[in-house]
Amino acid sequence: MQVVADTSFLVALMNPRDMWHARAAALNAALLTAHATISLFDCAIAEAISTAVRRLHEKGHASQVGKLFLWLNEHVHDESITWVLPDVPRLYTAILDLIRATNGQLNFNDALLALACRERCIAAIATFDSDFGQIAWLQCLASPADVAQARS
Repeated sequence: MQVVADTSFLVALMNPRDMWHARAAALNAALLTAHATISLFDCAIAEAISTAVRRLHEKGHASQVGKLFLWLNEHVHDESITWVLPDVPRLYTAILDLIRATNGQLNFNDALLALACRERCIAAIATFDSDFGQIAWLQCLASPADVAQARS
């Protein structure tokens, strides 16, 4: 099973102070147990880093930024990233069409993520963002139970 990691999942996984961290850790463990291949797209990594750092600053935990980058250095390596941002010029119109089709519920990055999954035949996404439920070609995995169901 191949699964792409969404920003919401990554932010929660990389920050132990995040309210969704325990849920992300349980989902990650279930994916690893299921021997899932977890794809990391550059657009999700970039958004996750920006979001996680901003949240640490907003909550007065700027001193934790170094720990966040230690986690990134340990878990995310250049060679493990799938670079989809170069696809934007080719997919731009389709991205806008998908945003429009969801009445703006998907943002630009999420629409890019969904289209990049479709092009790469990735049928599942690890996410806590319910907006991806509108995407016919993606199965949302938000819990270990979702992973078990996807395997059956």
